[in-house]
Amino acid sequence: MAETVTKGDQTRQRIIEQSAPLFNQRGFAGCSMQDIMQATGLEKGGLYRHFTSKEELAAEAFRYASARSIARRMAIVEQTEGSVAKLRALVHAFVHVPSQIPGGCVLMNTAIDADDTNPTLRQLAYDSIQRWKSLLIRVVEEGIETGEVRPETEPRRIANTLIATLEGALMISRLEGDRKALEDVEVVLNGVLDGIAAPI
Repeated sequence: MAETVTKGDQTRQRIIEQSAPLFNQRGFAGCSMQDIMQATGLEKGGLYRHFTSKEELAAEAFRYASARSIARRMAIVEQTEGSVAKLRALVHAFVHVPSQIPGGCVLMNTAIDADDTNPTLRQLAYDSIQRWKSLLIRVVEEGIETGEVRPETEPRRIANTLIATLEGALMISRLEGDRKALEDVEVVLNGVLDGIAAPI
C-alpha cells in the first residue's frame, strides 16, 4: 500500500529543497533562519513546525543534495559499459556537468564548512564521501574481475586518487575563477586510467 503524502510532508520537502542552495552557497553559519524564511516565504513558526533546529534543517538539506549527487553518479555508472569507461565518464561529469545544487560540490562545501564545528554535518559529509569511495572501489574491482583492469591495481588507491584530485582541482578552479585546473586534472586522470587498463 502506497504511503499518503500529506500537505505537511510536501511543505517540509519544499523547505529542504529551497534551503539546500542557501546552505551550500553560504555555509551553516552564514545561512540564517531569516534567509530561509525569505526563500521559503514562511514565518519562523512555520519552519519550526517542521524542523526542531537550524542544524536539523541543514542536515536534511545536505542529505537531499547529496542524494541527488549520488543518484547522478549511479546513473552514469549504469548507463556506461565497461569499468574504465565508467571511471572516465564519472571524471568527465565531475569536470563538465554543473552541480545540481547551486554553489558547487555540496560534499566539499559541507566538509570544509563543518570541519570540527558541527559534528552532525561533518559525519554526514564523511558518510557521503565513503559512499562515493565505495562506488569507485566497486567499479575498479569489477574491472579486475572481468580482466578489463590490471590485476595488481589497488582499488582503494584509485578511488582516493580520483576523489582527492577532483575535489582539489575544484577548489583551485573556484579560487582562480576559471576551469583550467579541472580541465588539467581530467587529462591527468585519464592518463591514470590508461595505466590501470589491462592490455587488449
